[in-house]
Amino acid sequence: MIQVDGIVSVILLVIRIVALGGAAFALFHAARQRKDAFTAVDKLSKPIWLSILAVAFLVLLLFPAVQLFGIVAVVAVCVYLVDVRPRVDDVQRGPRW
Repeated sequence: MIQVDGIVSVILLVIRIVALGGAAFALFHAARQRKDAFTAVDKLSKPIWLSILAVAFLVLLLFPAVQLFGIVAVVAVCVYLVDVRPRVDDVQRGPRW
């Protein structure tokens, strides 16, 4: 049983590192974007997203990513990375034609 506990601990550590890395990337990306790009794509404002992502990063530092607060933080980061980030990037890139 000790062997299984070691494997589970390694898996949880990898999940935590990936979650922290994603939160750090999302926070860094949001900080570098123009303020008007967020409202141009009908998303929450830049300060609100920065606050959400900073809190998510801190929560992931304090709690495991597989507990309730950690899961909420991971969901917030995923919403930013999957929904907000591509639209903000598109609006700043301009027309493709």
